[in-house]
Formats: sequence, structure tokens, C-alpha cells
Amino acid sequence: MSWLAHPTAIIDEGCRIGEKTRIWHFSHIMPGSEIGSNCNIGQNVFIAAGVKIGSNVKVQNNVSLYEGVICENDVFIGPSVVFTNVLNPRSAISRKHEYKETVIRKGASIGANATIVCGVEIGAYAFIGAGAVVIKSIPAYALVVGTPAIQKGWMSEYGQRLIFDAAGKATCTESGQQYQLSGETVTKISE
Repeated sequence: MSWLAHPTAIIDEGCRIGEKTRIWHFSHIMPGSEIGSNCNIGQNVFIAAGVKIGSNVKVQNNVSLYEGVICENDVFIGPSVVFTNVLNPRSAISRKHEYKETVIRKGASIGANATIVCGVEIGAYAFIGAGAVVIKSIPAYALVVGTPAIQKGWMSEYGQRLIFDAAGKATCTESGQQYQLSGETVTKISE
């Protein structure tokens, strides 16, 4: 095997796991799920059938990724983040045919204990604050916090707060990358 799983992890046949991925204590990976290379799957993580996880994704402890969740590369999912897959669940009514897709784009970060209601898209490099409840799609580079989550600013690809000048330009204090704000859209304009 080119990946590592702790002996207490349950890895069902029929899942795909990329090289150098590590899966820790008491996690369960279902058949039909896909995990890219160089991922870290923390303790007590459940990954359902049909879930797709890109490369270099970090899923912290106590997270369940249900059918319909798609994570692109370089995503960070903090401890105890909650995902849903049905908008109006009832115990006595099966709604498996109503699962909604939730997409987390490249480089996005989701803070500890956040809740992501199904059917949304979290844009590339967006930053979801700890404990936020996301009920609608989040644009790329947006910083959102609260219950329900509201936008409080913009973040760079390095996770630094972006402060835009009158011309709508900002520079990441860590990387020097430059960004342009145009209406409600941020674009990286230089490395």
C-alpha cells in the first residue's frame, strides 16, 4: 500500500485512496469514496460512499463527510465540522433521493465546529470562521463568520486578511501576492 491507515481504521473495499495519505484512529472510509494523495484524515472521521476528496486535504478529528460532499485540492476542514446532505430530514421519511451536493473549492478553510448546510458551494480560498453556520454559497476569497454566516472581509491564498485601497487593490502581507476587488469578486492579479 502506498497509503497508511491506523489498525483501528475501517477501510472498506471499493474506495480509492491516493499515495501518502494517512488515515488515523477509529475512522471509517466507505466503498465508492475517493481520497486523493497526501491527505490527512484525522481520528473518528467518517467518509461516506460517493464523497470525493482531492489531494493535500486535511480533515481534522470528529468530522463526517456525507454523500454529496466534494472537496477540491488543498482544503482544510477543522475539528468537529458538520456537513448535512438533506434540507428537511425526518426520521420516518426516506429522502436519500434528495441528497444535495456540497462543493468546497480549492484552498478553502473551514474552522472548527462550523456547520455547512447542504447544497452550497464554498469558493476557492474562502475562509469559514469557527462555529459559523453556512446556509448559502460563499464567494472565492471571502471571510465569513457567525450564525448564520455573514461576510466580514476577504482573505488571501495564504490566509491573511486583505485590506483593499480606493482603487480596489490589496497585497497579501505574507506572500506579496496582489488582488483586485471588482464589485463582489476578488481576483488574484500577481504572484
